[in-house]
Amino acid sequence: MKEIGGYFQMETLNGKEYHKSLLRLNLGRTALLYALEELSVKVLYLPRFICDSVTSVCESWDGTVKWYPVARDFLPSDSFVPQPGSYVYLINYYGQLTEEKIISLKKKYGNILVDHTHDFFQRPVEGIPTLYSCRKFFGLPDGSYLYLPQIPDSYESLPKDSSSSRMSHILGRYEHSASDHYQDMLDTAHDFYKEPVKRMSALTENLLRGIDYETAARRRVTNYKVLDSLLSAQNGMTFSMPQVPFVYPFYTKQAAVLKKKLSAEKIFVPTYWNNVISQCPSDCTEWDLASHIMPLPVDQRYQPEDMEYMAHILLQHLQETGDVL
Repeated sequence: MKEIGGYFQMETLNGKEYHKSLLRLNLGRTALLYALEELSVKVLYLPRFICDSVTSVCESWDGTVKWYPVARDFLPSDSFVPQPGSYVYLINYYGQLTEEKIISLKKKYGNILVDHTHDFFQRPVEGIPTLYSCRKFFGLPDGSYLYLPQIPDSYESLPKDSSSSRMSHILGRYEHSASDHYQDMLDTAHDFYKEPVKRMSALTENLLRGIDYETAARRRVTNYKVLDSLLSAQNGMTFSMPQVPFVYPFYTKQAAVLKKKLSAEKIFVPTYWNNVISQCPSDCTEWDLASHIMPLPVDQRYQPEDMEYMAHILLQHLQETGDVL
């Protein structure tokens, strides 16, 4: 029976989701598992340059995993040839995988599955399975979108997720510092590994309707351009700016040292793919990219003056290390 009266809950937001026509699932990792099952994938090629959340999904999947090397341009190595009928998992690293490249790789490999975790705003290419992670771009507890050429009959019968217990670090950081709620964030992320495939929670779906996507995109573009104008001369790699950037990738051999120095200044730069650094040999391309690219934040929380401050601190410490181009 429906409850009537009592205290108020969160208001229902009346905006529009950016990917309103896609399947709504609880997590990026479960969206991958659901796609593998619904596409009847038997053999999946994963890049060696990948996070362990994806590989852990594949451990619970009844299929065969094979590996391919990633070149310095973030594309599969020219030597890679998948077996017929298999699927190739393509990660859009730092938004460098354009629609044109995706179409070209589709022609080259046949079956591909695209991971747009680093490019929320890029629309899926028709006919190519594509997944997105919402919490990588916005202050959300969970949530993923999945595009499949056909909506599976099983979708509506999936159980619905619940997200209210995952909000403490998000609400906490809104009023306090990130360090005050960092452990809450880690605990929540750790619990994701136990989650089965579910549909997106009502809470996350509601929050997605309240985001000002136009403003978020505009700020990310502006912030990226500010950093690029100040740091490109010292960037050890050349990157193309996506339509809407995820981060500003800055390549330097001093990445590990600089991250520690920036952290002391309350500028927190994550290390993606720690598993690659610990598992791959140090002379391979994947280890080099994971170890030496600093993903500098450019998101909608910040203004150009924040970018100028961060660039100033980074360049100051870079000068101290002597690793100046």
